[in-house]
Amino acid sequence: MPLTPLDIHNKEFTRGIRGYDQDEVNEFLDQVIKDYELVIREKKDLKRQVDELQEKLGHFSNIEETLNKSILIAQQTAEEVKGNATKESKLIVREAEKNADRIINEALEKSRKIEIEVEELKKQGKVFRTRLKMLVEAQLELVENGDWDQLLQLPIGTGDTDEEDM
Repeated sequence: MPLTPLDIHNKEFTRGIRGYDQDEVNEFLDQVIKDYELVIREKKDLKRQVDELQEKLGHFSNIEETLNKSILIAQQTAEEVKGNATKESKLIVREAEKNADRIINEALEKSRKIEIEVEELKKQGKVFRTRLKMLVEAQLELVENGDWDQLLQLPIGTGDTDEEDM
């Protein structure tokens, strides 16, 4: 067990015939006691400081560990969010492609229907034109027919008898 300042102070030496000078020994012991008390106080202060620093170190180690865990969780969450965003974007792209295909197919179908309608209208236009031409030619033939000349040569008085026949 280490010596205390009180042990040093209470230490009694046996006296011999020609022993040490008692005052000199007492002065030296007083100085040793003072220095020893100072060393003990410094040791206590240093121990207290070490304890405080160890406590702070433990606290900061806990904070560091918590921060590391938080960083890992944040990284995992970021990866999950990124993965989900990637999946969602692929889904959106697939859906957009399907919609685009559907719209293109509908447009092509409408285009085909319009083409068919245009061809039908062209045919109807040709038939109409042919019929109109035939009608006009028939009317022109009637106009150019010799019957008109005969009508114009008839005497004016004979017109009354024609009315009676009708």
